[in-house]
Order: sequence, then structure tokens, then C-alpha cells
Amino acid sequence: MRFPIQTLVVIIGLLLAISSCKKTVKTETAAEVNFVQENYTKQEVDIEMRDGVKLHTTIYTPKDTSKEYPILMQRTPYSSRPYGAGNYRSQIGPNEHLMKEGNIIVYQDVRGRWLSEGHYENMRAYIPNKTSNEQVDESSDTYDTIEWLVNNVEHNNGKVGVWGISYPGFYATYATVDAHPALKAASPQACIGDFFFDDFHHNGAYLLSYFRATSLFGTPRPNNDQPIDTAWYVLPDIQTEDQYQFFLDNGPLKNLNSFFEYETVDTPTLRPDGVTDDYFWNELKEHPNYDELWQSRGIIQHLKNVKSHVATMIVGGWFDAEDLYGPLETYKNIEKHNTGNYNTMVFGPWDHGGWARKKARNAVGNYYFGDSISLFYQKNIETKFFNHFLKAEGDQNSGLPEAYVFDSGKKEWSTLDAWPPKEAEKQTFFLSENQELTQTAESTVPLKFISDVKKPVPYSEDIESVFTPRKYMTDDQRFAARRSDVLVFETEVLEEDLTLAGDIMAKLKVATTGTAADWIVKIIDVHPTNVETNEEMQDHLKLANYHLMVRSEVLRGRFRNSFSKPEPFVPNQKTEVNIKLQDVFHTIKKGHKLQVQVQSTWFPLIDLNPQTYVDNIFKAEESDFKTQTHTVFTDSQIEFSVLR
Repeated sequence: MRFPIQTLVVIIGLLLAISSCKKTVKTETAAEVNFVQENYTKQEVDIEMRDGVKLHTTIYTPKDTSKEYPILMQRTPYSSRPYGAGNYRSQIGPNEHLMKEGNIIVYQDVRGRWLSEGHYENMRAYIPNKTSNEQVDESSDTYDTIEWLVNNVEHNNGKVGVWGISYPGFYATYATVDAHPALKAASPQACIGDFFFDDFHHNGAYLLSYFRATSLFGTPRPNNDQPIDTAWYVLPDIQTEDQYQFFLDNGPLKNLNSFFEYETVDTPTLRPDGVTDDYFWNELKEHPNYDELWQSRGIIQHLKNVKSHVATMIVGGWFDAEDLYGPLETYKNIEKHNTGNYNTMVFGPWDHGGWARKKARNAVGNYYFGDSISLFYQKNIETKFFNHFLKAEGDQNSGLPEAYVFDSGKKEWSTLDAWPPKEAEKQTFFLSENQELTQTAESTVPLKFISDVKKPVPYSEDIESVFTPRKYMTDDQRFAARRSDVLVFETEVLEEDLTLAGDIMAKLKVATTGTAADWIVKIIDVHPTNVETNEEMQDHLKLANYHLMVRSEVLRGRFRNSFSKPEPFVPNQKTEVNIKLQDVFHTIKKGHKLQVQVQSTWFPLIDLNPQTYVDNIFKAEESDFKTQTHTVFTDSQIEFSVLR
């Protein structure tokens, strides 16, 4: 085929332009990826702890040695990879601003994980008043690491900060206890506080939705627990996307033991009956109550003496399905027990770790909250915090408020001088007849529903198998409201804004024909019908009449009086069940409605309650599971913290 000369010139020009564009894109991408390698020197060392165990540590130091820098450190069970002198991370530090302006960034494999020596303990218990070098915990390991870093890393200014999200956030909290004098700033983010209330449990109910994450924490390292640079654990493969049906078909929890038996035909393991190769799964099923195992591993109760020289900024997401209890309780306990400490909190409209992402549009699941919320946090809050305490004066006048909190209903930031707000007042709503949520108590009547163990209420209408759930926290709850085993209570259309600011207490009066039951309470913002749908919305949904779940919580009924000493219900006896829901900051806007849903199953977010009392649900038999009739009485009430 022949082309006129003019056409050939145009074609060649276009090809050159396209080629040039491609090269430009590749060059810009390469420059971004290689920023760390171009501007930092990487060093890997094994730092010896006081008991002789060596922890693998990766140190990134700015190549510009004309000035001194603070040290920013993250300790993690998830690996300080990539390993090897020539292998660099594409981004280091809490955010790109702190990376690009220059800091010494350190990552460390915690004791017993990846290339660090020693034995790993899941949520290692804190040891106060240590009497020998053989008594070690995450606090002493952090102290010894900082001591080595400030004395051996060149061009450091003697000031150290720690940060981490989720499990690394737990280690960041731990660093503040018996802290090294050089530690000046700590930002625990989505920090685990206690595994009986975070991640794997909620108020004693086992989160079955975290089943696949178990092996990540409970698979022993091979070769007699030797350091290893590749993943040694395998996530359970349930071989279906329909996890609801999978768990329903498998029945009692004890039928899942086989997923945690790791031996092969060539390397059989002899174990007692019912004991698996996964030590975390064994702990979960052998310790169903809040006993010494869980109590000793929580960090919250040890925050009574956080060192005053450590400034803390606790970060969390209002829609964090994994760790909401941890950051809220961490902030509140540091605040309560350490008068005069610099301690602040930042809570935004994020799911787990959403504040660390670089997306311009901020949404959780279907629900859109606004643009550049995470980017604003990274530049104007997180960077400002660390720079003030590690590079500037480091006094109480950081320029940041006590509480930087995002109103997820108004979709705007607020700066407050206390959390919960001092001006907040308690306001009570009653669960009344005819699906009404009223501000005055009406006549007391029983509202009954059948809780069928063969047809539990789903926590999501999505058909999927997830590693850990996140999206459901903002899911449209219309699918649940239309079930007969979900009780619905709703206000009239609000004539003025109602701002919920603080914790929520559900004071239920209930009964059951059985001897055991779970109770779930959900707080819903019902949107009007004349709202435009955002682009993140699933195709089958619209924002019109969207039932936004603002907060939700479960209480395993056996723990209604004590998490350590469970007790059955007396059949058909009216009983008080109080459920504390985590804090919210959300305005139910004028024209919307406030709704409360009450149900008894939430599957497979939490495991199925047999509804017949057994000592340990992990060991329940198929015959223990019984359909029961539950009752909620209309003198039940929900107490909100309201900001007027």
C-alpha cells in the first residue's frame, strides 16, 4: 500500500510522538520507583539484643551527609523486605513527604519473624520490672534497637520516632512503655490493643471472617525456627468464592481443624487429638474466654506510665473493620493516665490503613467521602507531627489540635480540644413498636423473631471470599432490613442535623427460648431518595435511600456480665444485655433518618452461635446448634453521645 509523501510525514510524526510519550512515561515511572535508590544508602545489620538474640534490621540513610537526620523506625512481623544490598523499597517512611525531605528510615523484623532470630510470640506479653537480661519483650527489644541505632548510625541527630499500621502499630504503642530517652515521637496507627476485642474477636465473638488470616500468625518457622527470607506460611484455600455457603456447609468450628494440619506424607506429625500444627489456631480454640492468655497480651492496660518525653499521635479510621477498638482505647488510656503528656488523635473516613494511600478520591466500599482526604493528612498532619518533634522545638505547641476528626456525615474535618467533645450530651432513643425509634418510652411489649441456624443473617450481600473484610463497614443495609430476623427501628425524617460524637451504648432487654445467643446492633444513616449516586457504587445499588452503616457491634451473650466468666441465659427470662459500640463522629443530616437494626446472627463475619449453651463453641457438636426464638422488649434503649 502506498501513501502520499504528506501522509507519510504525518504518520512518522505521530509514531515519534507516541514513542516519545511512552519514553516519557517510562522515565517518570522509573524516576519515581528509583527515588529511594538514588537518594538513600541501604544497609542491613543484625542488632544484638540484651539476651544475645539478633534482630535483622534494614537502614536507609540519605546520601546527602551535609546534615544530621532523625531516625524513623517501624518494627514489623510482616518482613523488612526486600532483602539484599542492591534491593530497595520503592517508598520508605510513613509518607512520601518524609521520604523526600530526608530522614533515616529503619525497618526491623521483630523477634522470631523472617530473618530475625528468636521465637515469635503472637502479641508478646509485656514484662514490667524486669530483673534479668533474659526477661525480654517488645519494649526491651525496641529500647536495645534504639540504643544501637543512635550510637552506630552516622549522621543521626539523636532523636527517634516510631510508626506503624495495624500490627506494626501495636509495636509502635509498645515502644512508648519503658521508652528509650531518644524516642521523642510515636504514632501508633490502627494499632492492635487486645486480640479479644480487635481483629480476631469482637466482645468475645470469634470473627470467622478472619479464618484465612490465622496461618499468617500461627505457622511455625521451618528448620527448628531458623531465620528465613521467604514466606513459610500458606493461607487456607477454601476453593470457593461463596464463603457464606462454605462455612455453613462445614458446620461446627471443630470441622475446620484440618486446615491447620501442615504436615505432609513425607513428614508426618504426631499430635494429641484435636491439636493442630498452627499454634494460633490452638490458642483461639483452647481459650474461648478472656483468660490469662489474652489478658496478659493486651497492651492497653500497660499504658499507665507512657514516658512524658514521647509525644504520641494515635491514628485510626472510622470505618476500620480490623482495628477500631485498639486506637480509640490507646488514645483514651494514654490520655487518662498520663497527665501532661503530648497525646493527640486523628480519625478520618478510612478503612484499615486508608490514610497511607495516595488515592485522590477517598471512599470506603460503596461510599464516597471526598477528595484528597488522605493526601491532606499525610502532608498537613503526619509530616507536621514528626517534623515538630524530631526536627524542630519539640514542645507542646505543635500547631496540631488535640483531636483532628472527620465528620463522616457532613464530610468535613473538625478540630477539637478534647475527645469525646466536652460539649457532648447523652441522648436516649427507645426501640418502640411499629419499627419506630422514639425519644420517649412507649408501652413495653415483646418483639419476637426466629433465629434459624440454617439461615443466618449475612453480613454482606456480596458473594466473595475475603482475606479480611473491610467493605462491609459502609455497606447498604437494605438487604438486612428486609429480613424477618432483623428488627428495624427508625425515626421520622429529621428536621435538623443530629451529630453523633462519641461512644454509643445499647441497653437491650431481651429473652430467648434457648440458653445462648449473640446480639448485634447496627446504627444506620438512611439517606433521602433525591441524592445522586457516586461512581464507586456497585451497579445494582443507588445512593437514593441508601442505608449507610455508621457503626455496628456484637456481644456474645454469654459474656454479658463478664468476659472471663461466661454464663448461659435462663430460657424465656427477660435479661439485660448492654453493648458498647465504638465511637463515631457522624452527622445524620436534616432530611435523613436515624435507624437501628437488631439481630442475632451476622454470618460469616462472626461464627455461628449454637444458641444452646456449651462451654466452648470451638468444640461444639452439630447437635448443639438449635433454632431459637429471640425477643427484644420495647423498653430497650440506645444511648448516644450527641454534639449540639
